Amino acid sequence: MQTDGEVAKSKSIAALLRPHYRELALGFLAVVGEGAANLLDPWPLKIAIDCVIKPNPSNARTSRFIIETFRGDRIAMLKFAAAAVLIIAAVGAICSYAEKYLTTTVGQWVMYDLRRTLYSHIQRLSLDYHDHKRTGDLISRVTTDIDAIQSFIASGLLGSLTDMLTLGGMIVVMFFLNWKFTLIALAVAPLLFLVIYDYTRRIKKASREVRKKEGEIVSVIQEVLSSIRVVKAFAREDYEQRRLEEESLESLETTLRARSLKAKLSPLVEIIVATGTCAVLWFGSRMALAGELEAGSLVVFILYLGKMYKPMQDLSKMTDTLSKAQVGWERIQEVLSTEQQVRDLPGARRAPALKGAIEFENVSFSYNKEQPILRDVSFKIAAGQVAAFVGPTGAGKTTIISLVPRFYDPDSGIVKLDGIDVKRLLQGSIRRQISFVLQETLLFHAPVWKNIAYGKPEASREEILRAADVALAHEFIEKMPEGYNTIIGERGVTLSGGQRQRIAIARALIRNTPILILDEPSSNLDAESERLVFEALDRLMEGRTSLVIAHRLSTIRRADVVYVIDDGRIVESGKHRDLLLQGGLYADLYALQVTDAESPAA
Repeated sequence: MQTDGEVAKSKSIAALLRPHYRELALGFLAVVGEGAANLLDPWPLKIAIDCVIKPNPSNARTSRFIIETFRGDRIAMLKFAAAAVLIIAAVGAICSYAEKYLTTTVGQWVMYDLRRTLYSHIQRLSLDYHDHKRTGDLISRVTTDIDAIQSFIASGLLGSLTDMLTLGGMIVVMFFLNWKFTLIALAVAPLLFLVIYDYTRRIKKASREVRKKEGEIVSVIQEVLSSIRVVKAFAREDYEQRRLEEESLESLETTLRARSLKAKLSPLVEIIVATGTCAVLWFGSRMALAGELEAGSLVVFILYLGKMYKPMQDLSKMTDTLSKAQVGWERIQEVLSTEQQVRDLPGARRAPALKGAIEFENVSFSYNKEQPILRDVSFKIAAGQVAAFVGPTGAGKTTIISLVPRFYDPDSGIVKLDGIDVKRLLQGSIRRQISFVLQETLLFHAPVWKNIAYGKPEASREEILRAADVALAHEFIEKMPEGYNTIIGERGVTLSGGQRQRIAIARALIRNTPILILDEPSSNLDAESERLVFEALDRLMEGRTSLVIAHRLSTIRRADVVYVIDDGRIVESGKHRDLLLQGGLYADLYALQVTDAESPAA
């Protein structure tokens, strides 16, 4: 099994196969045996014709050798020929089984290595990459593209080698039997290989376009199914159906163009092969009538001729499998060659046990150079403080809290934890000391207890129950059909918003980290759910450095410090009461919310 680094550095499928050289070497021996069996397959018939049925003193050296060995005993020679048929068939069958078994094994292990490495690499890519990449296309690369490579290794790699060895061996033997006759048979070979080469190149290009379209279709399906509630809420089923049909139609047209190329190749190969066969039958029959070729050799030659063209046809058909594998490999390498924008620097160390002090020094950040998000932001939050960030939508609040766990790195300036530049610390060691409760609570299709213990898989049942109790979730969990073993629907859709948030709070509690990030934890909740969530949040924030984003300003009155963000800058800071007295942006936002809350319902 290859390491992630080895797979990522592999620049070709050959490099990917290198760790499996033992299995492939045994497979190659099986291929040689299978090729030898294919070559020997017609010879018992030649022996029966030239040595048993119609022996002739003027026979070729091979036939004379057989006759002399068995001293002209026709029954003995017939028994030998019959036994040879069985032995050759047995050797061919054993070698064919070994080759198929070994290549399938290698193909499965390569698929495992690739899928593990690609999935690992995708997870470790920076959020900026995922912000711009379609999820469905990535899913297609992890599944369809890897399957194409596995299929080629299992069915095409050594199978093509068998065909090539068989083809080469037959040509050598045919030259041995009659070189003039062989030249006639091979007259069409240059044209055949030229056609195969040209169509292979065109099929590969078409396959690349087909695979791209397939990825786009998966992206559309994934996007719609993950947002099915929105689709139904706005009655957009017909629109989404038309959108998928349009994508599918484009894919259909692209696929048909590719299939047209593939469909043309086989008939062209058959016509060229038929032309060669016609020439061989014409000239071969005339040579046989003239007595220039013995009957058994002519039969062997004709059988070889049929077998010789079959590998050529198989190799032409293999272009499709090879093209898909090459395209799949290119698409996988495209992802593996993508560098993480947020990387652990050389010499980065594991973060010590943090107390929770956070500092920004002249931090600026932008997702693209044309649109700066943060501009020269500086602030200090002492360990154990509750700091709130408020401001208009798009002001940069979420970006600030995303820089603390190093989801992104600032363009300039320094982010510090306990006085240490976060760039000098390993990302994983930072994030293991931060808990999150986000606006959109993401739960997994798994039992309740697994969702609570997601951030601490080794948590005991007692820890899970205690976290749920502190988060005020224990009561409603116990009432569920199977309690803590109840399977939650995908993304937690089977629970209410307040229930999802309290499970998320329990998930944050069980980690027991010194830093807590809350991003709109009470949005879209009714009054009762909000009350329960904030009671749970108060317990969660106790003794922790907490960064809170909230549009409802009434929820952050108890914050130790409030930072007002506008257009990427901190324009005000202080306690809730002091900011109201200043009469600035915070006071305006608060007054607007109070007015909205007191206005009569329409």
